[in-house]
Amino acid sequence: MAAALVLLLGAGACAGDEQDALQPGGDRTGERRGPEHGGDASAASPSTPAGHEVVEPTAPPLAERFVPAGTAGELARRLTRAHGLVSDPGTRGDLLAAAAFETQLLYRQLARTPEWQGEVFFRMRGLRPVAELHVEARRSLRSVLTTLTDQLPAWAVVEPPPVHELIRYYREGERVHGVEWEVLAAINLVETGFGKIDGLSSAGAQGPMQFIPSTWAAYGEGDVEDPHDAILGAANYLAASGAASGDVQGALYAYNNHPGYVAGISAYAEILRRDPAALRGLHAWQIIYLSTIGDIWLPVGYRETEPVPVRTYVRQHPEHHLGPATS
Repeated sequence: MAAALVLLLGAGACAGDEQDALQPGGDRTGERRGPEHGGDASAASPSTPAGHEVVEPTAPPLAERFVPAGTAGELARRLTRAHGLVSDPGTRGDLLAAAAFETQLLYRQLARTPEWQGEVFFRMRGLRPVAELHVEARRSLRSVLTTLTDQLPAWAVVEPPPVHELIRYYREGERVHGVEWEVLAAINLVETGFGKIDGLSSAGAQGPMQFIPSTWAAYGEGDVEDPHDAILGAANYLAASGAASGDVQGALYAYNNHPGYVAGISAYAEILRRDPAALRGLHAWQIIYLSTIGDIWLPVGYRETEPVPVRTYVRQHPEHHLGPATS
């Protein structure tokens, strides 16, 4: 396999269908249980104690430019607030999109600021295990990139399939091939942002699960660009590589031969095991491309048929330059 490996690192489903699909356990048991929050549920509540300022997301589409946190305390407070908004089924529209983007950008900032991590994790209380997994995922996947480019890719960034469709495909992959749906979802997130990226990787991989043609010929069936077919093909490949017999780590290494990739996918899969409803927020994450001049946001609607110099793009879209850090 080969990967676009975006390092990401919008929803259009019917709310009822989406929430039912994301119940813990899902098709495995047929049992309906409450969502798991990994500890103190009050830490994720969107409510704010009396006398404290409500900190709304400062990410698009609520704001033209994202504002990084100035202190560890501010970062913890904003992350907790954003998590609460994402996990609340009543949050809709622009606020949900901004809150999800806020979590994505703040976790990137936190992963780049190790001196803040102890305080942030302490302040996030019941959300601490999830926060630690997000930072582990980001740092692990960043280790896969050995070189950065000064050009943006020839991609189109499109609306992904809705959550309720994707979860159905993931669970079919689990049922047919014995590969956990959370692993399939984590791969789909990291490879193409759940199908937001329409384009080839540098290695010629294609489709929402990023198959090179020879691997698709051996393990895929149907259309490599079709989300259902691609997810089932990935499940087939992972099962044949050891996941069906319990060697998930070995199967992930076969998918992409880098320990950082294995660790990053494993961390996102664990986030979904702890709280399947987290898929709703991850699905709303944006495409962020790490270039030689830092993070570049490629929103839905980005479409280039040839590589574009990153500085040219930033001159035309300065609000899409999210910062100069390349760590």
